Amino acid sequence: MDSPIVTRFAPSPTGRLHLGHALAAWEARSLADRFSGRCVLRMEDIDRTRCRPEFVGGILEDLDWLGIRFDGPMMVQSSRFSAYEHALQALKDRGVLYPCFCTRREIAEEVAAMGGAPQGGRVDVYPGTCRLLDKGRRKELLKSGKPFSWRLDCHAAARITGPLLWRDMRSGDQVCRPEELGDVILGRKDCAASYHIAVVVDDAAQGVTHVSRGEDLFPVTGIHRTLQALLGLPVPQWYHHRLVKDASGKRLAKRDRSLSLQEMRAAGMRPEDVFRLMRES
Repeated sequence: MDSPIVTRFAPSPTGRLHLGHALAAWEARSLADRFSGRCVLRMEDIDRTRCRPEFVGGILEDLDWLGIRFDGPMMVQSSRFSAYEHALQALKDRGVLYPCFCTRREIAEEVAAMGGAPQGGRVDVYPGTCRLLDKGRRKELLKSGKPFSWRLDCHAAARITGPLLWRDMRSGDQVCRPEELGDVILGRKDCAASYHIAVVVDDAAQGVTHVSRGEDLFPVTGIHRTLQALLGLPVPQWYHHRLVKDASGKRLAKRDRSLSLQEMRAAGMRPEDVFRLMRES
């Protein structure tokens, strides 16, 4: 490679780290080391209802115990809302965002009335109700103060960007199909940004060249590639690594306290024991 790569580990402080996080941190660090690159750390704490300051300290403690190091200062998303607002405004200026006033219940009822997923797609894809509102009705709803979210008009976005590809280091070139996830939410009235907008803005700000993350996030990459094209951001490569799963084959979640690093340490396990479990799971 012509220049050193930059990877990142970006946990959310909604709890302590578990075995799956240990794998994600190790994969990001190992990928950077393989190419004599850098690995940066980011706290994705924009969810104000679930993220806690004490979990930030706990995560740093867990990483220090594992011996996984990072390069440069840690980025904290909750300090970057102005950057996300700027990106959302740029998307509004390009005409690819629209306000959505639907509640989750209303969306579920509309999908059910349609007989399932729209156009034979995924059941959880938004059917585009508010995208079809006329300007007068939209103006009335905005004036009324009814809560709303900003959704990406994926079809309008595709008309602007044209066909796009993205590259996964394990699976090769992929055709970008943002419509598979529908018109995703990028911001809410009470929160400046969703995961999708924050992650692409922050990856660019941290100079990330290789996004290392779990394969469960493979399906959302088309949305991220689309946003990068719309916002004129650098396009990284992606590395979607395997997940650590429990005995039943389900992906580990933070509710699995018995597999948290804190519980493992309290039980007398050593970092090398964690890495062995990580490889075997």
